[in-house]
Amino acid sequence: MGDKKPLLIKLIRRDKLLLMMFLPVFLYYFIFCYLPMPGILIAFKNFTPGHGVFGGEWVGLKWLDQFVHSRYFWRLLRNTFLLAFYPLVIGFSIPILFAICVVEIKNGLFKRFAQTVTYLPHFISTVVIAGMIINFLSPTDGIVNTFLDSMGMAKINFMMAPEWFRSIFTASGIWQSFGFSSIIYIAAIMGIDQEMYDSGKIDGVNKFQEVWHLTLPSLKPTIVILFLLSIGGIMSVNFEKVYLLYNGATYETADVISTYVYRQGIESQNFGFATAVGLFNSIISFILVYAANQASRRVNDMSLW
Repeated sequence: MGDKKPLLIKLIRRDKLLLMMFLPVFLYYFIFCYLPMPGILIAFKNFTPGHGVFGGEWVGLKWLDQFVHSRYFWRLLRNTFLLAFYPLVIGFSIPILFAICVVEIKNGLFKRFAQTVTYLPHFISTVVIAGMIINFLSPTDGIVNTFLDSMGMAKINFMMAPEWFRSIFTASGIWQSFGFSSIIYIAAIMGIDQEMYDSGKIDGVNKFQEVWHLTLPSLKPTIVILFLLSIGGIMSVNFEKVYLLYNGATYETADVISTYVYRQGIESQNFGFATAVGLFNSIISFILVYAANQASRRVNDMSLW
């Protein structure tokens, strides 16, 4: 025991700068993710603010049963899944392709320009992004409808049309994130052994064969890990963006579990019911990431754990 303590202190002193960098992340997850965990009890109680988390009448699965049998259940489940599934299916490969293209650019100035332009949208506030979307798609003076009118086509009130919401949400999300998401793939490509490419050139492989047989297989571990992490967040649709863009006219395709929880918990103050719905969402997310991890382990022999 005496040997372990000095060793621990020695390691802390050695890595103190790294630990200081990690501290804000640890505090964030500890305060906002782990400390509130006892609040899960609210999902099984008839909660009233005056009685606290541990007070109130125990109702078991009443709120969960009420949600599952509500008329909004399948609509919320469908919208939540689709608004996460479309960006995952359509947008997951775009950062990979962009990273490959960026690495192949020989002009250093143009490469830096392309990276900067595509990274910037990630740092724009969601509120600003939502405002830009609303202004661009305005039925009166929006740039999109102005263009449609100049082409002799009828204007479209995009933000009031349920059939357009998923396309707008998906396209804007991909535009905002693909550049920043490509950073990890660029780093992974830069770490590939250059001798493999030199050997391929000697064997006469063209650029497409080089990407298909050398680059993509080398990126496989990174792609699998990031895909599994994306699966884990498939039920966690960007609440802020949905809340800022949707309205009563688009509930049919835009209303998701997180916005429903907000309306029930904050606006209607039905805290027990809202907590039960949020817990249901978390359980589904856990099942999805566990199933994806097991499938990846069996198919590719790669997994998160």
